[in-house]
Amino acid sequence: MLTDLKGKRAIVTGASTGMGAAIAAAYAKYGVRVVVHYNASEKEARAVVAAIAKAGGEAHAVRADLTRTADAGRLVAESVAALGGIDILVNNAGAMIKRTPLAEVEDELYDRVLDTNVRSVVMTTKAALPHLKKAGKGVVINMSSIAARNGGGPGAALYAGAKAFVLNVTRSMAKEFAGDGIRVNGVSPGVIMTPFHERFSTPEWLEAMRKTIPQARIGEPQDAVGTFLYLASDAMSGYVTGQTIELNGGQFMA
Repeated sequence: MLTDLKGKRAIVTGASTGMGAAIAAAYAKYGVRVVVHYNASEKEARAVVAAIAKAGGEAHAVRADLTRTADAGRLVAESVAALGGIDILVNNAGAMIKRTPLAEVEDELYDRVLDTNVRSVVMTTKAALPHLKKAGKGVVINMSSIAARNGGGPGAALYAGAKAFVLNVTRSMAKEFAGDGIRVNGVSPGVIMTPFHERFSTPEWLEAMRKTIPQARIGEPQDAVGTFLYLASDAMSGYVTGQTIELNGGQFMA
């Protein structure tokens, strides 16, 4: 039933590594023409594009700093120029920046976390909206986090709050865009072994988290692929909008 993805055009933000890279590769495997967005990780993004091309797919790397509204607009404009339009937008880019107790939060960190995780979603979606409307059956998929549900780990208050915003704005977007044939859903990963956890989580913390997961394992980026394929396919999920799917091995059950 995923045959309806063939020929679709997608932007995957934050697609140079981790889940974003896995999603971009999976889309390309099913015939989606993909823009691999990156900011700092150009080498990794180029490697994702090269791997997709080697497998017979089409991908383009586009750099943009999505904490800046103008760059969000430029990402969309360059993507449209490369692909001829947009059918699917995956707002995957995001970061904790660093773990900081709330009592030590400064304005600069607050701005960086909110710009990285909230402005990027809102302004990239805003820029893409006219093109998604033109596509007729557009799809937006927003990346939230289990932190939006449980408040996150130590020093993650701003990140957890930002991801809670993403979870709720997904519902708002779904209501607002439904009349234009655009479906909007979210994915809320638990502990997935990506560069995020390599940077922000100790082996001891990861082992403690593993013990709280009923499936008794840490997730891998590939574990996210099926959910993103499902949500992108109108044949598979055409009556699904405004939902956020929990992807965590049973660690959190809504």
